Amino acid sequence: MKIEKDTVVTLRYKVAQANGKLIEESKEPMVYLHGGYENTLPKIEEALDGKERGYEVSLLLNPQDAFGERDESLVRSIPKKEFPPGVKVGGQLEGVTDSGQPHVFHVMKIKGDTVHLDGNHPLAGMELRFALKVMGVRGATAEEIEHRHVHGEHGHQH
Repeated sequence: MKIEKDTVVTLRYKVAQANGKLIEESKEPMVYLHGGYENTLPKIEEALDGKERGYEVSLLLNPQDAFGERDESLVRSIPKKEFPPGVKVGGQLEGVTDSGQPHVFHVMKIKGDTVHLDGNHPLAGMELRFALKVMGVRGATAEEIEHRHVHGEHGHQH
């Protein structure tokens, strides 16, 4: 079966920096609903469209096609006294952007009485190499299409 809109694709993947330094490798297969449902990056969908089980590809994506450019307006330094007790490096907090939109911020460091937050995706601003192997392709169920994501093993559970 070919990968097309409303198919469920099972992938193994590796993500590396452009220089080849490995960032992440799938331990379990990634499963997503193909066809513009925003379940994976558009350039990945584009590269896999029309392909079949067994297909392998390596893609080098620039930041705007991966996790975006860094936005320094999403970097904050806030007094520690404004946080609940127990704030830790690596934690995530919901805050608001300069325009008042809700946004998730990562606690990057705590230095003295100041907490340093970053609302950028951890891979923002990076050119990334994706190595992908298609492990399986099947037709999506009506419920998966209606819900816009995969159900079952490695997919979303309700």
